Amino acid sequence: MARDYDLFVIGAGSGGVRAARKAAEAGARVGIAESDRIGGTCVIRGCVPKKLLVYASQFSEAFEDSAGYGWTLGEARFDWPTLIANKDKEIARLEGLYRANLERSNVEIFESRAVLAGDHRVRLEALGQTVTADTILVATGGRANPHADLPGHEHCITSNEAFHLERLPEKILIAGGGYIAVEFAGIFNGLGVDTTLVYRGGEVLSRFDMDLRRLLHAEMTNKGIRILCRTIFERIEKRPDGRLRAHLSTGEIEDADSIMLAVGRLPNTDGLGLEAAGVELDARGAIVVDAYSKTAVDHIFAIGDVTDRLQLTPVAIHEAMCFVDTVYRGRPTRPDHDLVATAVFSHPEIGTVGLTEDEARLRHADLDIYKTAFRPMRHTLSGRSDRMLMKLVVEPDSGRILGAHVLGPDAGEMAQLLAIPLKMGAKIADFDRTMAVHPTAAEELVTFAGPTERIRAGESVAA
Repeated sequence: MARDYDLFVIGAGSGGVRAARKAAEAGARVGIAESDRIGGTCVIRGCVPKKLLVYASQFSEAFEDSAGYGWTLGEARFDWPTLIANKDKEIARLEGLYRANLERSNVEIFESRAVLAGDHRVRLEALGQTVTADTILVATGGRANPHADLPGHEHCITSNEAFHLERLPEKILIAGGGYIAVEFAGIFNGLGVDTTLVYRGGEVLSRFDMDLRRLLHAEMTNKGIRILCRTIFERIEKRPDGRLRAHLSTGEIEDADSIMLAVGRLPNTDGLGLEAAGVELDARGAIVVDAYSKTAVDHIFAIGDVTDRLQLTPVAIHEAMCFVDTVYRGRPTRPDHDLVATAVFSHPEIGTVGLTEDEARLRHADLDIYKTAFRPMRHTLSGRSDRMLMKLVVEPDSGRILGAHVLGPDAGEMAQLLAIPLKMGAKIADFDRTMAVHPTAAEELVTFAGPTERIRAGESVAA
């Protein structure tokens, strides 16, 4: 019996939209449902608006630095409502492009929450109708963890609300030490907000290279951000004047205009009818998939953050393309999650690809470490004390570069380019015989005189 669609996609974020478009271009009849705005987390309330706010927050230092280069500026004033209005205008433009691209590919769009409703069936709740599809793709992404166990969490905001604050707070407390927490700490601090980061771990940015983590902590502190590690919120109270009072595990009490919870994201699987349909979920509620993004049910697939493999927008898009190749182009393709570069748009920025030194030590008894820290040239006249760090982790017998890590201006751009040679299996000899571009910060990656540290049988020896 013919079904309504060859493919029905639940969720119109970056992964879902790419899968829908490319499947339609391959000849499939495709429908897609989205209960919120088309574009998903990245476009609407994630990477894109965040990067715009990061840019805004960097101007305060740029104005100060310009004096060392001979510029004399008048009084600088910042207007939060103007930034938010311009940000909203750009997000609306991008959302329109996503919608137009779907329509141009002949994908039928349903503005409704969609849930599984039986074999090959999807119920569109806002429309009161049910559709059928040969294949169903779940691409519902993730959501901010509300930290429901924290008394008073309802008084706090997450990154979702941070993009729509009516006014900039004078003081903010941020719970967390991951991407979102350190990025928003830099944003608010750069815009003049008294900013404190509260993190339960021993150092910010777990799973990143420890040298990057330590230097980032130091640089954030130098910029005026207060960081409290091994500390948690025990409860939040709302004061009669509308401000918030945080009781910390150290016994300290902190008052603030706003408290932001950036304590991770959860897979968006609640109420989708997945378990009733036979789809397996893990302990965190993420959809369990095989190497080809197929769930425990043959006709149901899942991609992106809802699978909790790598929570990065380009990864979701890559998984979407692999899904289309597998199901609609006759080319079974496994997503490649190895050597994925990533950036943290903190102040200063981080770009990284490959193994950290600690990860490499667990896999290799012998390592060569190439590391340098210096003041970027742009700050020689500005007088700013910011430091930059570059580090390569190398397997000495083969010479293969296992990891590359950068902290400093344009680190994210460098990480994207570093990912190419590392993916190709580049060796330190390849970097050594590459001519430097001078004067640049990146030339440090190809001008090491030798290892700065040698690790043999797990122990450091003289370099």
